[in-house]
Amino acid sequence: MELKEKLVSSFLAFENKGGLDLDSNVHAIRQKAIHNFEVQGFPTKKDEEWKYTNLKSLLKNDFNLFPSANKSVEFKDVERYLINEIESYKLIFIDGVFSSFLSTTTHDEWDICVLSSALTKPKYKMVVDNYFNTIAKNNNSLSELNTAFAKEGAFINIPKNTIVPKPIQIINFSTGSEKEVILQPRNLVVVGENSHVQIIERHQNLSKNTTLTNAVTEIFVHKRAIVDYYKIQNDTQNSSLIDSTFVSQKQQSVASVNTYSFGGKLIRNNLEFQHEGEYITSNLNGISILNNKQHVDNHTLVNHKYPNCESHELYKGIYADKSTGIFNGKVIVQQAAQKTNAFQQNNNILIDDGATINAKPQLEIFADDVKCSHGCTIGQLDENALFYMRSRGIPKKEATALLLFAFGNEVVEKIKIPQLKSRIIKLIAKNLGVNLGFEM
Repeated sequence: MELKEKLVSSFLAFENKGGLDLDSNVHAIRQKAIHNFEVQGFPTKKDEEWKYTNLKSLLKNDFNLFPSANKSVEFKDVERYLINEIESYKLIFIDGVFSSFLSTTTHDEWDICVLSSALTKPKYKMVVDNYFNTIAKNNNSLSELNTAFAKEGAFINIPKNTIVPKPIQIINFSTGSEKEVILQPRNLVVVGENSHVQIIERHQNLSKNTTLTNAVTEIFVHKRAIVDYYKIQNDTQNSSLIDSTFVSQKQQSVASVNTYSFGGKLIRNNLEFQHEGEYITSNLNGISILNNKQHVDNHTLVNHKYPNCESHELYKGIYADKSTGIFNGKVIVQQAAQKTNAFQQNNNILIDDGATINAKPQLEIFADDVKCSHGCTIGQLDENALFYMRSRGIPKKEATALLLFAFGNEVVEKIKIPQLKSRIIKLIAKNLGVNLGFEM
């Protein structure tokens, strides 16, 4: 049985296993989603948006839809994947199931809990009616699949006039209890007026078994709110991630999503910003450092609907061996969005002849009083700079690493959590194969 048919036929079993009220709005949303997925199926290379990312070999795996979380996981097993240098709230999931033992989530002033609980409790009915699955794209079959099967994930609800004093870490671990498993985490973040929150997200396979994570995150940023969201992608060579993040911003809000892709077999990042007011700022930053046959595909969209808004987008990639990078960034400026300031830049370095980059920056402008720019560069290391450093006694490996670090440092400098910046610098050094011996 093909994976698509297996998923559709298992839908009813999933709902019964989930124990959700079949008369609830959630049930209706799930039914519509699985129907849409059945009609659309998995994307193929015939789809323009998936032209350079082929899921065919990945979908041949016989994925288990209901992993058994029977392996005991202790703090020492996951400690190195946490940013323990800072105090934080932690939402930790093991094989798709919330771990209260490893998590620290309680607080009286705001809601940080498990999404499945929020969707079924009367006190959170507003969440289902006004937020859940309202900005995830209906014509995105993988988002539809997640909507149909998602059970547990993070629900973060920050009321107005609140500054969350500590970052929130959301980490999904796979133990490898099944040889091949598919996980469907779902996150919902609602940030009230004048509030500020920092969130760090990570997906990590603790085994050598094959894992496919199909994650969806919806973020609602209300008036004058600030959201800093960080995604760390440094998984094993047997792990693949399809991550779809949808952001809705109200007037005068600031939302930043920063993506760091270092490890994994196949990574596809879908990131969409929708502007729902004036004087909005959106920041999209990313860096990819790949080797072997790794594949990372960054697809972004910023939809400017109102005047006097800004978007700043900077993605950098370093590709070695036979790795592949894709960047497809689209900025849409609607006719009403006068005085828009939109910047988009994608810079790439190919270390080896076997590496590949496909870049497609796009602007669709329907307004006439705007300031918009986009650009893309693909090249190799500056041989003159490398020769200069080697003539000063710096070995070739270290000189190369320093030049590559300098190339990506503009993205690293945008990290607002010092301890996280330090962790990212160490990950970059590790992926470049050197010990830089310093921190910026």
